[in-house]
Amino acid sequence: MEPEQKKRIEEIMAQMECEKGFQCHKSGFEKICRARDWGNPHYVDCMEANETMCQFKVPFGDGVFCSCPLRVYVARVLKK
Repeated sequence: MEPEQKKRIEEIMAQMECEKGFQCHKSGFEKICRARDWGNPHYVDCMEANETMCQFKVPFGDGVFCSCPLRVYVARVLKK
């Protein structure tokens, strides 16, 4: 990961609260929910089972979006 990316991740984390304690970051983004970037700058498509609870899940129609700023950044920039 590049220094600018690390810096941006730290900035994002400083501006939010995570009920899971940033487990994704602590694991080096290896333990991260499944999501798909579809081009929206504020949301990614949540690919997790509907039963999985998360403060950032946003139901929409038949699908679910993820509004976690860190998850959106990781999907868009790190392609994970």
